[in-house]
Amino acid sequence: MHIHYISEKNSILNHFLTQLRDVTIQKDSMRFRKNIERIGEIMAYELSKTLDYKDISVQTPLGIKHTTTVAEPVVLCSILRAGLALHQGFMNFFDDAENGFVSAYRHHYNNDDAFEILVEYQAAPSFEGKNLILIDPMLATGQSLVAVLHKLHLEQKPKEIHIAVVIAAPEGIAYLEQNLPENCHLWVAALDEKLNEKNYIVPGLGDAGDLAYGSKL
Repeated sequence: MHIHYISEKNSILNHFLTQLRDVTIQKDSMRFRKNIERIGEIMAYELSKTLDYKDISVQTPLGIKHTTTVAEPVVLCSILRAGLALHQGFMNFFDDAENGFVSAYRHHYNNDDAFEILVEYQAAPSFEGKNLILIDPMLATGQSLVAVLHKLHLEQKPKEIHIAVVIAAPEGIAYLEQNLPENCHLWVAALDEKLNEKNYIVPGLGDAGDLAYGSKL
């Protein structure tokens, strides 16, 4: 798997990441969503540099301009509900992309720390021969992303698979490397220290879905 760490060099990205983590700023859910969206825009731009392009010509009011455009279509697919704000950031740049949505959540079947990943809802277009960008803000154990990709990837073969996450734990990255094809690309805005005993990212930022959209039952 090809891993891209995009916060290694200082940029405005680190400013947005800092605000996401700040417990005082987190109280403003609209600002939290906007910062996630901005990070999605930055990640989309960086990812776009690795796609294949083809030559085209366009008519301007004064002549013909020879330029380039993305060669294969892009499909954006986010994991509900936490992925929605990050999805919007990618959609702002890949504005003609097709879009898909999948639900995945931790089911604690014994009401303890043990869990399984349930994938219960899927609405996605065909991504045969296209660039599939799977979007999820937090990469903790990696089990949700693997479960979703296995559900999506049973019969169709995208040209390339890109996974975009805001914050990742080393354990999650290791799990993806063990369970996903080598030609996958993983885009990470920030790499954190570890998972705690409940498999939450430390220092992380908390529950991205709750911070963006409110607490759930």
